[in-house]
Amino acid sequence: MSNIEQDSRESVGVEKPTAAYTIDSKRRAALQEIDDAPFSWFHAKVCLVAGVGFFTDAYDIFAINIASTMLGYIYGTGSPLNKSGQKLNKNQDLGVKVATPVGTLVGQLLFGWLADVVGPNDIDTLPDGIELLIIIVGTFAQALSTGGHAVTIIGVLVVWRFLMGIGIGGDYPLSAVISSEFASTRIRGRMMTAVFSAQGWGNFTAALVALIIVVAYKHAILNDPSVDDPKHVDVMWRILIGLGCVPGTIALYFRLTIPETPRFTMDIERNVQQASDDIKNVLTTGTFYVDPDAPVERVNAPRASLADFLHHFGQWKNGKVLLGTAWSWFALDIAFYGLGLNSSIVLQAIGFGTPLTKGTQLIYDNLWNICVGNLILSAGGLIPGYYFTFLFIDSWGRKPIQLMGFSALTVLFVILGFGYEKLTATPAATKGFVVLYCFANFFQNFGPNSTTFVVPGEAFPTRYRSTAHGISAASGKLGAIVAQVGFAQLKDIGGTNHFVKHILEIFAFFMLTGIFSTLLIPETKGLSLEELSNEDQDGFIKGN
Repeated sequence: MSNIEQDSRESVGVEKPTAAYTIDSKRRAALQEIDDAPFSWFHAKVCLVAGVGFFTDAYDIFAINIASTMLGYIYGTGSPLNKSGQKLNKNQDLGVKVATPVGTLVGQLLFGWLADVVGPNDIDTLPDGIELLIIIVGTFAQALSTGGHAVTIIGVLVVWRFLMGIGIGGDYPLSAVISSEFASTRIRGRMMTAVFSAQGWGNFTAALVALIIVVAYKHAILNDPSVDDPKHVDVMWRILIGLGCVPGTIALYFRLTIPETPRFTMDIERNVQQASDDIKNVLTTGTFYVDPDAPVERVNAPRASLADFLHHFGQWKNGKVLLGTAWSWFALDIAFYGLGLNSSIVLQAIGFGTPLTKGTQLIYDNLWNICVGNLILSAGGLIPGYYFTFLFIDSWGRKPIQLMGFSALTVLFVILGFGYEKLTATPAATKGFVVLYCFANFFQNFGPNSTTFVVPGEAFPTRYRSTAHGISAASGKLGAIVAQVGFAQLKDIGGTNHFVKHILEIFAFFMLTGIFSTLLIPETKGLSLEELSNEDQDGFIKGN
């Protein structure tokens, strides 16, 4: 047989794979390795490191719930509390509480976009390190704040809490993307919920640390000159806030030991070989190494741009998902932050643990009761809810849990709002109110508070995953801002805390809207991130 005939027969046989086909196959194989990987120490490390960030976020956000009462005794200009001691006036209280959500909204949008540009954990540009540094500096600066002739200390605190909020906002999309893109398909929901559940422990720890500080300073408080000059309370709130930078400092180093997510390396940096090497290393040794002299295997893949973003989300099949995740988070956070940041007010309004003492004893008793009340609400509803979600999210699915949560919350807020007067009429009825309030906390976390974090981290393509998660999370913080401003303006209509019952009724309406927005989102359980992207993966990347 001649060479010409042999070449002819080879030409009509199976076509040799092209370079583009080979690279695309390598990408699919690498992604399959991530999706099918068994749970390992590296997965646990991702959960712990990302979770510490959320722990810090929650501590810094919810510590102000107790610190604002302490600030009122020192710097407040509002009406007397139980005819003894001052409290923050309406504008002061609103300023210190709403500054962080406003900063968080900015941070979620900024870092969400930044992570899609430079990567959620790119070590060279350090977006995640910058985010944690902002939190640490902002928190420490609050503890050292003081006022002057030009600006009061409350004004200074508002500025630093806004800056801290920018850092906290960055943690939402970055932690979500890191945990979702490293997780295997069958455990992705549990990994992301484990990260997010650190929020409950941060909330609980803020109340616990505050209680320890109050008890430690009991004799100092009682021996202060007068109720109008409780000098040691000024030290207490600074310790409470300042300790928030400790977990952030611990997280700063460990966050930078996690490599760039392989999906970002492949689809955005277009380096399939480096991504494949990272996958093999982290799944076998839990470490990674970037060889600066290794050959770079670049590919062509869809690029993020404003035009491409508008084209992608301009299609109803994609746009409705973003609308569903954004509105669900907005509706949920109206109630979650409206109650969470004002639980001290709610506890006082229903007469739970309100002290009957006078003088400096009143200061100690009031702070002790607020701390214990917040511990009860956290342990009784917030923390258990996270772990019920953890148990069922990968078996039931995200959508059923979110629908169940919004439905239960609608019913609970209707009962709490329309039955408010009867539920607070007697001591026995008040205990029932607290139980229902704890159930509301429970179904927020065994429901939309967990799933609104998880679904946006799964349902969008890699090049827009962080941006879309940031938009969804920022919508939630807009809800938190609306709740805070609305709560401050409405709660005292008709008398002190007289309008709280109607606010609870308003919460019920927004929970009802969340049921309908949930219908717009897909069920993400058991599907790979590529399947959820609504993009054809055949020939998704091509060789140069």
